[in-house]
Amino acid sequence: MKSRDSDMGHTDSALGNISKKEARSRRLIIAAMTYAALLAAFGVIARFFRLQHLDQFPVSTFVGFGLVIAPYWFFGFGAAAPLRRLLHTPITQVIASTLLVVPYLVISIPGGSFNWRIAVAFVVIAILSTAALQRSVSSAAGNGWDFVVLASVGIMVDLGLWNSSSFWGAPGSSIWPPGMGGFPKLMMVDLVLYGYLVVKPMDGIGYDLIPTSTDVKIGLREALFYTPIVVPVGLLLGFLHFHRTMPQAFMIPVSWIFTFIFVALPEELFFRGLIQNMFARHMGRNAALWTASITFGLSHFNKPSIFNWRYVLLATIAGLFYGRAWREQRRLFASSITHATVDTIWSLWFR
Repeated sequence: MKSRDSDMGHTDSALGNISKKEARSRRLIIAAMTYAALLAAFGVIARFFRLQHLDQFPVSTFVGFGLVIAPYWFFGFGAAAPLRRLLHTPITQVIASTLLVVPYLVISIPGGSFNWRIAVAFVVIAILSTAALQRSVSSAAGNGWDFVVLASVGIMVDLGLWNSSSFWGAPGSSIWPPGMGGFPKLMMVDLVLYGYLVVKPMDGIGYDLIPTSTDVKIGLREALFYTPIVVPVGLLLGFLHFHRTMPQAFMIPVSWIFTFIFVALPEELFFRGLIQNMFARHMGRNAALWTASITFGLSHFNKPSIFNWRYVLLATIAGLFYGRAWREQRRLFASSITHATVDTIWSLWFR
């Protein structure tokens, strides 16, 4: 009888493993299908807005975009786990991190905008970030090495150093082709995801690109709570300016989707999934919410003026509602819905 119970236990375990494998396979199939749809949409939108680089270098532009968006997309469907098993040694993790520079090479070399300093800098930052996280892999999240890695990435992106030709000793030259200035931000997102999903996995980030009805409910609820606060305050401060002209109908969903993918989700990953997540391990959840929100607000200090205190204030308040959306179930999809909705309303009617 004991042997039979044991056999049944092994059978249940095997069935459980099979179901998990099937679930992972289904997620990756969904990832591949939506990835193909995303690439097709990129082609259509780029043609609509007459992206010059796509006309001049169609293959390299399309392949470069596909490469830079692939880690960002597939990590959201569970690709980190099999990649972690594949890259199970420190040296393979370091070598793999250097491949994150490939999209830049694909985009820049055919168009003649290649800058060897940028390529080397990407590789060096990838190697040093991976090594730093490997060094602290046995430590709790939110230690000194985590701060160094996130601060380095955040400062480079926030100050626009990847887009500054003078910073790289090439005054007057163009680093990125027109319309491709978002590439360095996506490359940094890939590096952060690689670091905290593969090299030093962190619990509770909530990076999952399959939405739930709860994500939608929470995300729209927080946007609904925030909008009546920010509109009168923003108008009173002279930061918001209402536009009576109604945008073309198709621009509303297009703007929302574009904002969600290229603005909201990357920023929510950094400020909520990582920073607020780390702070919450060392202080109360409310203190972590406020600290992450203030950090988020301060990251807007130089947009567009030297110190735009109105933008800092409103972004800090927005961060509180984004943080509330994330922490309810620790889901970046929920806070990204809030973020994308707020930004879309602002860009179409109040900017």
